Amino acid sequence: MTGEITAEKAIAITKLLASSENGGDTAFSVAVDRLYPELRRLAGFQASSAKIASLCATDILHEAYLKLAAHDSTFNNKAHFMAVASKAMRQIIVDYARRKSASKRGGGMQRIDFDDVQIGVNEQASELLLIDQLTMQLEKENSRAARVFECRFFGGMNDRETSDAMGIPLRTVQRDWMKAKAFLGHMWNAENLTN
Repeated sequence: MTGEITAEKAIAITKLLASSENGGDTAFSVAVDRLYPELRRLAGFQASSAKIASLCATDILHEAYLKLAAHDSTFNNKAHFMAVASKAMRQIIVDYARRKSASKRGGGMQRIDFDDVQIGVNEQASELLLIDQLTMQLEKENSRAARVFECRFFGGMNDRETSDAMGIPLRTVQRDWMKAKAFLGHMWNAENLTN
């Protein structure tokens, strides 16, 4: 995601996003069009991480576009927009996994290494749902660490990109990433012991 848009283009995109806040649907469309390669890559990353065969990057991206177009908040800049897009894509994947999981319950749980970012195949939609539930629990304990986890795990961002998207120091991102992994790893193990 880094290095593909110059600072000048990022400023232009920020202006377009600001224009879209004032009812400029055309400005929003132009901004999305300029960010399309990055958004497509992000959707592809999320689709490959979820490994749900019947859900492709294009579907995720198109649904995310609809969510973002209806988004009421202001996008501060390109990084903020990409973070919100990442969260929208995560919600789409989790909703899809919920629907898929509702039709078939069960399946053996296994340990997931959060650094590996591999969720599994179709039968493991329940694991994706569990990660989402655990992320919501983390949100109650430490909302900033939960946002860092979303950017890193679901958004495929590195530390620097997460720092830029959230507007916090790099070292804070690194500490929160470690906290999030520790919390979620502990909760993951507790969930698996009770099931």
